[in-house]
Amino acid sequence: MQDAVRVGVVGLGTVGSGAVRLLVESSEHIERHAGRPIVVARAVCRDVARDRGLPLSRDCISSDIRDIAGDPSISVAALLVGGLEPARSMMVALLESGKDVVTANKALLAEHGPELFDLARRRGRSIAFEAAVAGGIPIVAAISECLAANRIESIRGILNGTSNFILSRMEEDSADYGEVLALAQEKGFAEADPAMDVDGTDATQKLAILAHLAFGAWVPWGEIPRTGIEGIDLGLITCARELGYRIRLVAVAARTGDDAAPGPLALRVSPALVRLGTPLAETRGAYNAVSLVGDAVGRMFFHGLGAGQMPTASAVVADIIDTVVGRAAITFRTTGVLDVDSPAARIGGVETHERRFLRIPVVDRPGVLAEIAGILGQHGISIASFIQHEAAGNGDAAGAAVPLIIMTHHCGSNAMAQALAAIERSATVRGTGVCLPVLDDGQPASPGSPRA
Repeated sequence: MQDAVRVGVVGLGTVGSGAVRLLVESSEHIERHAGRPIVVARAVCRDVARDRGLPLSRDCISSDIRDIAGDPSISVAALLVGGLEPARSMMVALLESGKDVVTANKALLAEHGPELFDLARRRGRSIAFEAAVAGGIPIVAAISECLAANRIESIRGILNGTSNFILSRMEEDSADYGEVLALAQEKGFAEADPAMDVDGTDATQKLAILAHLAFGAWVPWGEIPRTGIEGIDLGLITCARELGYRIRLVAVAARTGDDAAPGPLALRVSPALVRLGTPLAETRGAYNAVSLVGDAVGRMFFHGLGAGQMPTASAVVADIIDTVVGRAAITFRTTGVLDVDSPAARIGGVETHERRFLRIPVVDRPGVLAEIAGILGQHGISIASFIQHEAAGNGDAAGAAVPLIIMTHHCGSNAMAQALAAIERSATVRGTGVCLPVLDDGQPASPGSPRA
């Protein structure tokens, strides 16, 4: 048996503590996979005095990153702190000092990925980051290694467990958004400040990383159109269910055009309707799911816990093992390398063609449906189905609005935007409507739309 590999862990929060427990408590199992012992030689955290109940000597815990970066006996560092700074500076220090790095920090990679990857390669080091996207689901390895023979055409994913938990429980419990958000915070699925989860930021950063891997293009995550779930109410969820759909926060990335004339990438994160019985619709609670299409393998689906201490720690420790064995060094040579012929993050102004779900608050009186249908028709948009429930009481006399629910056939995003602007100018409309994309598996491609 070879000598033990000494590992440094930066950050002893939820994920860091879980990784330490796995490395210590499952050491014999890990040693069999790594071919040599892996020991936690040093941990760095902000609060050294805090008792975390970890199987570590207090002597090997400090608050100074230099205790890991400056120790030549430590060859692998697990960077398990969040945010951009000091995480970026720590990553640079670790790479500069000759450490291979494992990280779960998706915000750092979404913001500074190419810079850090380039530094690692110049220093002859590797960065492994399976835990940065979808927790315990091995989607990074799937795209970078297992599906390397494929040209990835499209990705659709539920990449944020907090938002999925909220939407699932709103439907299952017939509860309002605020009530379920409070429950998610109570159960530890949502932070005290849940903004990055519910406004789509977290899922968008993860989508940028997946697009980087799948398409060889650097996508500034802040430029990806995103809409969160704050505007989703129980009425929308009920109407979607009545039509045979569920609402999920779905991240989408796809190629457009064709091989002869590739178009820009189509990327977005937004609530969308997914048909009941399909894999994304049946992804419930705090689970994540990713559906992707490869030109050779076709459609594939990955499902599992996307967050939490031990699922994420599982991905971290697997990356540590890969680094120790040498697999990470081999795969990192090409992981995330930018394609000089790629669309290079041209994501603006992409015309997509898909079905849409509309909820329009209108006055309950004769002729309203005909007027709305006429506006849609003027923009080349046809109606597949509609629902209009009776108003409670004398809605017309009271000036109250009732929701008009419309499901369209496939139509262009530009035409829909123009039609919605015209609809909102109508005297029969009371307030702002809602427009959500409808994702039907196997939907046909159309000019200018994603090819899967």
